Amino acid sequence: MDPLDGLMMGFGLTLGTSTLAACLVGALLGTLVGVLPGIGPVATMALLLPATFHMEPASALVMLAGIYCGAQYGSSTTAILLNLPGEASGVITALDGHALAKRGRAGAAVAVAALASFAAGILSTFAIAWLAPLFARLGLAMTPAHVALLLIFGLCLAVSMSPAARLKALGGAAFGVFLGLVGTDSGGGPPRMTFGIWELADGIGFAVVAMGIYGLGEIAYALQAAPDAHARAPLGRVRPHRKEMQASALPAVRGAAIGTLIGLVPGGSTVLASFAAFAWERRFGRRRHRIGKGAIEGVATSEAANNAAAQASFVPLLALGLPGNAVMAVMAGAMMLQGVLPGPALAVEQPDIFWTVVASMLVGNAMLLVINLPLIGIWVRLLRVPRSWLFPAILTICAAGAYSLQGAAFDVVLLAAFGALGFAMRRLEFDPTPFFVGFVVAPLLDDNLRRALMLARGDLEAALADPVAVVLTMLCVGAVALGSLAAMREARRGLHDC
Repeated sequence: MDPLDGLMMGFGLTLGTSTLAACLVGALLGTLVGVLPGIGPVATMALLLPATFHMEPASALVMLAGIYCGAQYGSSTTAILLNLPGEASGVITALDGHALAKRGRAGAAVAVAALASFAAGILSTFAIAWLAPLFARLGLAMTPAHVALLLIFGLCLAVSMSPAARLKALGGAAFGVFLGLVGTDSGGGPPRMTFGIWELADGIGFAVVAMGIYGLGEIAYALQAAPDAHARAPLGRVRPHRKEMQASALPAVRGAAIGTLIGLVPGGSTVLASFAAFAWERRFGRRRHRIGKGAIEGVATSEAANNAAAQASFVPLLALGLPGNAVMAVMAGAMMLQGVLPGPALAVEQPDIFWTVVASMLVGNAMLLVINLPLIGIWVRLLRVPRSWLFPAILTICAAGAYSLQGAAFDVVLLAAFGALGFAMRRLEFDPTPFFVGFVVAPLLDDNLRRALMLARGDLEAALADPVAVVLTMLCVGAVALGSLAAMREARRGLHDC
C-alpha cells in the first residue's frame, strides 16, 4: 500500500471515537509519568497491560504508543523547572533548560521543547510511513534462518548497548531467554523447565513479568532512591521571543534527523539520540560555545531528537518484529497478547492496525502539544505527591491486574517474585532491558530456529550458508565485538582513574 494511502486510512480509523479516546488517555498518562520521576513509560505500560485485554487491538496499541511518546514531552517540564528529568532522555535537556530557567526563561524553554518535539514527531512519522513498508518488504523475503539470526542480532545489540557491565547484561539476557522458554515445547513435546509446577505448563505470562520487573521492582527502587521535593524555578513568560524561535528551528530539524536515524537501529535509545544531537550542536552549531550553558538550541535539538527516536524505534518492531529496547519489548508483548504478531506480515495481513498506529502518532503529537503548554502548572504541582503514597496504590493495581489475568493466585505469587527480582536487579546494577528483550524474543527465536533446522534437515551449516545469513551472522559478531570493545574501554578508563 502507498504510504499516503495508508496514512489516510490510518487517519480515518484513528479519528474513530474509541481509538481517539485511547490516544488521548495515552497522551495524558504519558505526560504524567514523564513529569513524575522514577515511574517511567515502561512501568506504566506494564501496569496497564491487563486493562488492554478488554480493548480493541488498535486502540490498545495506540494508547501504549501514546504513553511512550507522551513521556518524552512530560520529562522536559521537570528537567527544565527542577533540573530533575522524569525520563532518562531529559538529562540532556536539563543542561541548557535549567540554566535558562535560572535566568527567568523557563517558560520559553518549556514552550520551545514542546514545539521542537511536535515538529520532530511530525517529521519522524512521515519517515516511518515511508520506511516501515520498505523494511517490511525486505522482511517478507527472509527465511526462518534469517529471522532467527535477526533476533539474535537484536539480542546482541541489547547486550552491547546496555549501560550495565557486559557480563551482567549477558547474564540478564541469558536468564530472560531461559524464562521465555519455560512451558510446553512448541513442537508438541512435553513441558520443559517447569520443575513439576503444572501452572507453568503454558509458560510464564508476559504481563506478570512486565508488572513485576517494572511495576513493582523499578518503582520500589525509585521509592527508596528518589527525593520527594525540589525547589522550582519560576515559569515566567511561556511565549518564546522571535529570535529564540529562529535560533531553535534548524537545531530542532537536525535533532529530528539524528533521532530518527538512531531510533531505526535496534538498541538505539532516546538517551543516545539526545546526546548525539547535543554533541553535534556543541561541535558544529552556530553558537556552539553556548551549548550546555543555557542555549535555547540545546533544548530544541535534544527534545527533537528524543521524540523522533522514540517514534522511529517502532519501525524495527512493526516491520521486522524486532524489539530494540524495553519499551518496544512491552509493545511486542502487548501485541502478542492481542493476537497481533509484529513483523513483516503485519502491514500486509493487518494493514488497519499497522496504519492506525502510525497515523495515531501524528494525532498524538498534536494532542501532546495542546496538553503540555496550558497544563504546565498542574503537572508541576503533581510533584508534591509523596512517592510513599503512590507505591501502595501501584502495588494494589499490580496485584489486582495479575489476579485478573486468569483468576489464579499463582500469578500474584509470580508477580511478587518478579518484583523482588526487578528490585534486586536495580540494586545490583543489572540493566533490565537485555533480560526483557531476551524473554520476549525467546519463543520467536525457538520457533524460527526449529523451522530453519527442519527445512535444512538438521544441517545447521546448510541453514546458514546463503549470503544473507552470512551477512546477518557477521552483524551478530560485530555487535558482540562492539560490546567487547566498549567493555575494554571502560576497564581501561577505570584503571586510569585508579
